[in-house]
Amino acid sequence: MENILKYFSDFTPQQLEQFSKLKDLYTEWNEKINVVSRKDIESLYERHVLHSLSIAASFEFQPGMEIVDLGTGGGFPGVPLAIFFPEVKFHLVDSINKKLKVVEAVAEGAGIKNITTQHSRIEDVKNRKFDYVVSRAVAPLKDLWRWSKPLLKSQSSNPAGMPGPGLVCLKGGDLHLEIQESLTRPRMMSVKDIFEEEFFQDKFIIYVPRA
Repeated sequence: MENILKYFSDFTPQQLEQFSKLKDLYTEWNEKINVVSRKDIESLYERHVLHSLSIAASFEFQPGMEIVDLGTGGGFPGVPLAIFFPEVKFHLVDSINKKLKVVEAVAEGAGIKNITTQHSRIEDVKNRKFDYVVSRAVAPLKDLWRWSKPLLKSQSSNPAGMPGPGLVCLKGGDLHLEIQESLTRPRMMSVKDIFEEEFFQDKFIIYVPRA
């Protein structure tokens, strides 16, 4: 928890309680269904929760918005973002049902009410549009963008000057070739400019706008 409170302080008591419950819930469920690597579970707040919240440090999602987490796995970045933005609706999608069982159990255990889940490939999500697609290291950018674009609203209720609908993904390493192959012109933000921990040295937020 110290990792989070080092950078964020404006939480309600309910949010603090929800964040504090994540460690025990994920530790318990990870023993049954492995969704976080064994070596990472001890660094859950830094490597998973705080990493997810780098999106919250860069984007101010508005109440009533709908966001889909593509290939959510164990619930990252969707679960921490849902706690951070309690008035935003998060739809967490994954093709592996047992991972969603962990997400649902964690959401219930922590009292997170603004999460829905769907056991599906992202290509099979139909008849819904979202303000943003978020994702963490699921696939190459060209595939993420191909899957995301049909799901995005053409315009959003964002205040003037704020980024419009788009894909927001967390990636690491040398991304130049991946970006080139995607044929997109993303905005690239370095997580190390937000969080000083060594883990974030080669981590980036990639934003591809819908327009």
